[in-house]
Amino acid sequence: MASVLAYVDGFNLYHGLHEKFGRRYHWLDLEELVRRLRPQDTIVGIKYFTAMIRNDPAGEARQSIYLDALAAHTAAPLEIVLGHYLERPMRCTRCGATWMSYEEKETDVNIASAVVCDAAMGASEMTLLISADSDLCPAIRTARAVAAQDSRKLGVVVAFPPRRRSFTLAGVASTCLVSQHHLRLAQLPAVVHNPTTGQKYRRPPKWS
Repeated sequence: MASVLAYVDGFNLYHGLHEKFGRRYHWLDLEELVRRLRPQDTIVGIKYFTAMIRNDPAGEARQSIYLDALAAHTAAPLEIVLGHYLERPMRCTRCGATWMSYEEKETDVNIASAVVCDAAMGASEMTLLISADSDLCPAIRTARAVAAQDSRKLGVVVAFPPRRRSFTLAGVASTCLVSQHHLRLAQLPAVVHNPTTGQKYRRPPKWS
């Protein structure tokens, strides 16, 4: 048994879920998911890294409801760390059509910084990273080295979201898969009640 601190790459997880299952599992209870992935460990915190949707009012509303429901329902310490989307004008060279594309920025840097900083502070004995972003490999190596300087051993497990894999990450950490079984058993209640404010958050119909 060990203390575990989870880092959730929201962008990587969301797109893996969407590609494999559509919107069926978007109402995800992150605390329960971590518990299912590490049933013998004690959860000391969850850090969820995401960015707020832009120029899609319906999508923005669903995301806000989800984040509020997650904060109200999660018993373990939860931190939501926001990056941002960068607008990039695009143009088709064949037909001349133009559109705006959005690229998520800062999430991988935010995750890497948190992993290394928490390792330096000895925040947990185990790091659980839910992502398949190979750019996080240097952060894992650095976190282990920082812990070792204090004669501590930091365990690292990477949980790959659906449709996401990284041989590079598998080379620096133990790995497992976020399965459909995990997802099915880790859904928030259809209605989440905030006991402090009395607010109720309902699962968006589009996610049913």
